[in-house]
Parts: sequence; C-alpha cells; structure tokens
Amino acid sequence: MSKKHHSKNHKRNDRLLKIIAVILAIVIVVCGILYAISLWERYSGEYNKPNGNEQLSQVMEYQGKSYKLNEDIETILVLGLDKFERYDDETYNNDMQADFLLLLVIDNKKEECTALHINRDTVTRMSVLGVAGDSIDTVSQQIALAHTYGNGKEISCRNTSEAVSGLLLNVGIDHYVSVTMDAVETYNDLVGGVTVEVLDDFSGVDDTLIKGKEVTLKGEHALTYVRSRYGLDDSTNNHRMERQRQYLEALYRKTVDCLAEDEDFIVNSASQISTDLVSDCSVNRLQSIAEKIVEYQFTGIRDIKGETVMGETYFEFYPDEDSVKKTVVELFYVPEN
Repeated sequence: MSKKHHSKNHKRNDRLLKIIAVILAIVIVVCGILYAISLWERYSGEYNKPNGNEQLSQVMEYQGKSYKLNEDIETILVLGLDKFERYDDETYNNDMQADFLLLLVIDNKKEECTALHINRDTVTRMSVLGVAGDSIDTVSQQIALAHTYGNGKEISCRNTSEAVSGLLLNVGIDHYVSVTMDAVETYNDLVGGVTVEVLDDFSGVDDTLIKGKEVTLKGEHALTYVRSRYGLDDSTNNHRMERQRQYLEALYRKTVDCLAEDEDFIVNSASQISTDLVSDCSVNRLQSIAEKIVEYQFTGIRDIKGETVMGETYFEFYPDEDSVKKTVVELFYVPEN
C-alpha cells in the first residue's frame, strides 16, 4: 500500500472517529447490513414527507438578522425503540416508545454532518392515528409517544417524523431508521462487549455497576446501562442521554476495531439484527447516506435547551422557544447576503 493511500485511509479514520457511535451503529452499520441483505427490500419505499421544507419559511429573522432556507439539506431520523419485538402490520397502535431520537442533518453543499439529539421527554404536538393510519386528532405529549400510534413499523416512524418536524418549526424529515432494543444487546455482544467508566450509582438496580469503576458491559448489562433512569439518584432523561452518548462512543470504537480485524464483520453480523430494523429508505439510498457520513466533516452533536419538570406521572421536558429557533436557523438556514 502506498504512503499516499495509507495517509488517505488514516485521515478517513480520523474523520470517522469524530462521528459518535450512535451514527455508526444505527446508520453506517445499518447501511452496510442493508446493502448486504436483499431481504430488507420488503421494508423499502421512499417516505414522502408530509411536513417537508415546503412548509418551512423561506426566510427567517433571528436576533435582528435575516436568514434564507438552505436548499442543500438532507435529514435522517434515527429512533431507538424501548421494546424487544415488532408488531403485526394490522395493528393500528402499540406500546413501543422511542427512547432515543437523533436527527442527522446533512449539508450537501458544505459537505458537513451534524447530529441533533432530541430529548425523548420533549412535550410537543403529535397526531393521534386511526385504524387506517390517518390523523384523527392531535395531542400534546412526550415525543417518545408519537411512535405508539400506528403499526409499530413504517406508520409509527412516519408519525414520529412528523412530530419531530413540528417541534422544529416544520423542517423536512427526509428519511428514518428505527431499531428495537434487541439489536442493542445483540450488537453489543457481537463486538465483544463495551467498556465504560460507570457514570451513576446503580445500587438497587444492578449492583455490579459501581459508580467510577471501569466495566465491560455484556448482554443485558448493556441495556441496563443505557436504558435505566428510575431508581437512580438522577432519574432525568438528560442524564441518561449522557450515558447513552458515552456508551455509544465506546461502541463505535469497538466497531472500528472489529472492522479492522475482519472486513466482513458487518456482513457476518447482518442476519442477527436485520429483523430489528425498519426504514423508509431503499438499500441504495442508505448506502448513499452512509458514504456521505464517511466522507463529510462531522461538526458535532447538539441538543435543544429547556426545562425538565415532573408531570402528573412522568418527567416532561419543555424546550426553550429561543433554543428551538436558534437550532433551526443554524442547522437549516444560511445568512442572506
């Protein structure tokens, strides 16, 4: 291998290391898997977003400055579901909540990718769906609940996409990928476990997870670490999101190691997690998105500021209106000349 080629590969790996494991494990890895498995095609069919950028203001004013809509943006919503099974297509509601929501924003002109981590407790408007999957009402609830309307597959993902769109002032959600918790535990063990320094005191929840200690998570321990919040000193979703990012960064590094040792790692893992995934994208579309994520500069992970309060039963997160607008302007607009 030439030094020039080696240097090019090294630079590419450096860029990849900046991409949080969330994106690799649920987007890049998924794309590789889907590319290898034609069975996935049964889930395909491009998502015609009803809340596309045609409903977003072409010009927006923010803090005395004028911004115009960036027409070169592509988005993909990644959902991590809190259940271990899919529902039948005939079902028109389910109890699968989206515990994890990440919107990947791809700027094709600047060749940049940015991830927006959305708090699952965010209270926003969403559609209540009828038997036929059409909207029969709207309600303000935690955004994680948007997925519980529909068949637990494509219809539920679309409803969640529309809720995210509405939260972000009607930005377009081009694509979605969802994965059930089965995939997390399975994939965690496929890479040989994930080592982290425990961030919280899990006493009474899992006494093997001792705060400050380094532990290699295997099987259900990985799920306990990324899912638990009730029973901990800090039971807010904000704190759990920190653990999720920490875990997924470590998962990403293990994935890179596995790929370095076995170039067929993705393909060989495919059959074990493919049934836990749903996407609107065709194989070719997902492959194209994966290539962009690899090549483009990753600018980091963002979130929306706001306030977490205890509702009647569960925590509720109320986003700050200015933070929402600032986020939308910075991710979807460019200054007017």
